[in-house]
Amino acid sequence: MIRARELDIKLSAESGQPLTFFGEFGRDGSRDTLSYPVEDGYIRIYAESAPDTKIEYDFWGSISSKEARKDIYDRFSLGLDMKSVYASINTDEFMDNAIKALRGMRITRNQPWETALCFTVSQFNNIKRIRGIISRLSERFGELRDVEGRRMYGVPSPDVLSDVPLRELRRCGTGFRDRYIRSVARAFALNDSFPELYRMPYDEAKSSLCAIDGIGDKVADCILLFGYGRVEAFPIDLWVKRVVERIYFGGRKQRIRMIHSFAEDRWGAVRGYAQQYVFWHGRKMGIGKLD
Repeated sequence: MIRARELDIKLSAESGQPLTFFGEFGRDGSRDTLSYPVEDGYIRIYAESAPDTKIEYDFWGSISSKEARKDIYDRFSLGLDMKSVYASINTDEFMDNAIKALRGMRITRNQPWETALCFTVSQFNNIKRIRGIISRLSERFGELRDVEGRRMYGVPSPDVLSDVPLRELRRCGTGFRDRYIRSVARAFALNDSFPELYRMPYDEAKSSLCAIDGIGDKVADCILLFGYGRVEAFPIDLWVKRVVERIYFGGRKQRIRMIHSFAEDRWGAVRGYAQQYVFWHGRKMGIGKLD
């Protein structure tokens, strides 16, 4: 069993993070459950939401109990002091309300490649369609595993997707994203998922990702935030842009560059956490909804 404070599995799994796109959230009596693939198997966690969350877990495949425990600990950043994070981002009434409504929502730290694939697919897309595309890509090109009699598939590797013909990718519903998926897969396969991005200065890391065909400002920040744990990254999509403009600029339009500067000044080194609370609270409240 793992104990964790300030952790809500449901909010963390369903808030537009990679686990939203390839994890399976459910309920088991009074407990939340979340199943997701890892490189050598599958993990399922069970958690009762409380100030002191108790997490139990099962695992399948060639991973050990110690490896499964470490994956859960790292994926949900259980070593992070959320009280300190909240103190840093709670700068105004909107954020205070967001924290109260979403308390326990953590930024998950996923494998860089699976994160890159999810957010390459996410471009001009919605959550339902992203899940569908990731599911079809996994079923066609991922590793098949039997989990308690269920056929389950892992996220396809960059090496595999590097060589898939574009027409085969399009059969998974990727649309125009087909060439971007293959381009990003080839870059991650060639560079062993860019391990240097964990340590490289943030601006340099972002520039390195943006040099890949198919990765722009928002996708690069998503990859850094959810794949490399770079909590200084502040992804800006249309939802975030409109919420920030309405709440902090009186509805006045702002350039992406200005919003990045505003976020850095206001929320500093943990602005990635602020982004997640701005994004999900704004979405829940209907702020920034597209016309």
